[in-house]
Amino acid sequence: SRISHSHLGNWLPHLGFLEVQDKTWGGLQGIQALLSAVAMVVPETLPALRRHYLRIVTSLLLLAVPATLAAVKTAGPPACGKPQHLNRIVGGEDSTDAEWPWLVSIQKNGTHHCAGSLLTNRWVVTAAHCFKGHPNKPALFSVLLGAWQLGNPGPRSQEVGIAWVKLHPVYSWKKGARADIALVHLEHAIQFSERILPICLPDSTVHLLPDTNCWVAGWGSIHDGVPLPNPQTLQKLKVPIIDSAVCSRLYWRGAGQGAITEDMLCAGYLEGKRDACLGDSGGPLMCQVERTWLLAGVISWGEGCAERNRPGVYISLAAHRSWVQKIVQGVQLRGHSQGSGPTGRRGRALGARRARRAARGRGV
Repeated sequence: SRISHSHLGNWLPHLGFLEVQDKTWGGLQGIQALLSAVAMVVPETLPALRRHYLRIVTSLLLLAVPATLAAVKTAGPPACGKPQHLNRIVGGEDSTDAEWPWLVSIQKNGTHHCAGSLLTNRWVVTAAHCFKGHPNKPALFSVLLGAWQLGNPGPRSQEVGIAWVKLHPVYSWKKGARADIALVHLEHAIQFSERILPICLPDSTVHLLPDTNCWVAGWGSIHDGVPLPNPQTLQKLKVPIIDSAVCSRLYWRGAGQGAITEDMLCAGYLEGKRDACLGDSGGPLMCQVERTWLLAGVISWGEGCAERNRPGVYISLAAHRSWVQKIVQGVQLRGHSQGSGPTGRRGRALGARRARRAARGRGV
């Protein structure tokens, strides 16, 4: 029988193939959805009409598929540090779903152990101490991506095994936390989505000044010894950067034994009550520069959880940027545009004012 415009008008709106996979045809999944929709809409009692529709749709798809697959093949990785969905850490609050799409849970024997940050579709960065005692046993660990609630990760999350772990060569858990950073190579490439995206590393134009507000997020304990209750919703907390000299004095061991090394930075509240805690280790310290989120640091250590004059200590990604770049192909760097931020004229003046205020008001 002949296909009329009225027939098309009756069933075409029900197909919904334009809504498949990020509101595109969605490659092969979109094609499958379209053919299934045609089969459902055209009743079996009209086999000739069904065959006719399917022939037309198949012909159209044969024209579209090469272009679709070529686009998928040539498409680069998504832009780093830009969540597509923006709508307990101690003293923290629930995050929103997909607010931090690069944050991952590193699981040990199926239980949350540490956090980490996605750099590319094959690499995660975390803290080296997360693998203390097991650096050569990747089979014990896996990485959960795209989860908001660990108690209910949902069908759009992905869990991937770990192929191997690269600890920083300087790191030694017996000698302190210097270079407490590790790169995790996944068993296979993950699929990016609005829930799973990479974060950027800061480039050489980024210099975090005291009192710069950044964020931490994780599924760690909400108090010292008090785990995050079910459904284990991802927590977030805004933390200001603390002047390195102030932090060094706070953690001074005496006799030349300063605990804060040149590759560390501190953030948090000197009065305590709010901080990262057990289980947040390896997670990100995230700072926004020109509307892009940068991985400023990796959660490393602190004394207690949210104790007075004991802020969180982070391993600086700026200090280890070249090491990461040597190993991780495709990691993306971002920073300030020319003439803006801390390296531009206005930024230097602002930095000088902040430094003077810090010197006056941050004596310990």
